[in-house]
Amino acid sequence: MTMTDHTRSADAVRLPAVRLDGVTKDFGSVHAVRGIDLELRQGEIVAFLGPNGAGKTTTIDMILGLSQPTTGTVSVLGHQPRQAIARGLVSAVMQTGGLLKDLTVRETVAYTASLFADTKPVDEVLDSAGITGIADRKVAKCSGGEQQRLRFAMALLPDPALLLLDEPTTGMDVEGRRTFWSAIRRDAERGRTVLFATHYLEEADQYADRIVLVREGRIVADGSGSEIKALAAGRTVRATLPDADTDALAALGGVDSVEVRGDSVLVHAKDSDAVARYLLTETTARDLEITSKGLEDAFISLTGADDEEQK
Repeated sequence: MTMTDHTRSADAVRLPAVRLDGVTKDFGSVHAVRGIDLELRQGEIVAFLGPNGAGKTTTIDMILGLSQPTTGTVSVLGHQPRQAIARGLVSAVMQTGGLLKDLTVRETVAYTASLFADTKPVDEVLDSAGITGIADRKVAKCSGGEQQRLRFAMALLPDPALLLLDEPTTGMDVEGRRTFWSAIRRDAERGRTVLFATHYLEEADQYADRIVLVREGRIVADGSGSEIKALAAGRTVRATLPDADTDALAALGGVDSVEVRGDSVLVHAKDSDAVARYLLTETTARDLEITSKGLEDAFISLTGADDEEQK
C-alpha cells in the first residue's frame, strides 16, 4: 500500500496523523513527560524543539511504539503506534546506527527493500534522497551527511504516511540540506506528515509549517514560526544617533537594555512604539528600524535554555 493509497479517502484524510491525549511517562521517580496533548494534521511539517531533558525523545519513542505511556493515549492515523508501524505507515530517520559499512549505498537500500512486502523502487528513493551519484560507493566511504541521506532513502522505501526525523541534516553540506528539504516539502504536499527534532533553529524557522516547543515534559508553545517568535516579549529599535543619551533612553518605560554600536543605538524594549516616538520627536535620530526578536530569543525565553543546551 502506498502513501497515496492510504491517504486518499476522505475518512483517511480527516484522521489526525498523530494524536496524543493526556500523555505522561515516568521512569521511576523521574517524570519525563508530564501531560502532553498534541494533534498533527496530515501533510504538516512540524518541528519539535526543546532543551536536553525536555521530553522530546521520550515522546517520539511513544509515537514509534518503542515505549508505552504511563497514562494517556497515543494514536497514529487512527491506529495504535505498533499497528501503524506494522502497516508501513511510519518511518524514522535517526542520527546513528543501522548501516553496514561494507555494503554500497545501493546494496544497502536494496537489502532494506527486501525486508518489506511492497516498497518504492530503489532508484526512485535514491533520487529522492539526492544520492544517485554515490549509489556505488561503500557506506564506509560516505561522509556523515551522505550516510544521513542514505538513512532518509531507506525510510522512504515503504512510502510512509508519517516520517519522524531526529536531527535529520546533521553533517550535511548546504547542497545536501537544500536537496533534503526540497524532497520533504514535495512529500508534504502529497500528504506525508513530517515531525522532526533539530538543534538548528534556523531550519525549524525556515522549513516547518508549525513549531512545538517543549520544556520539562510539557508543551510551552505551539504555532507557526512567526507566532512563536511573537511570544518572545519585546522588539529591538535601531537608529542612527551619534552621541545618544543612553540614560534618557534607558529611563523610558518598558526599555530592557540600550546598546551603542558606533553611530547606531539599539534599544530592546517591550513598548517599541514609545521608543520610536521618543527618538523621532525628541532626538535627531534617523534610519529608524523596528525588528521582532528571532526564534532563538523565543526559544530561550520560553524554555529557559540557550541554543547550546539543546544540542
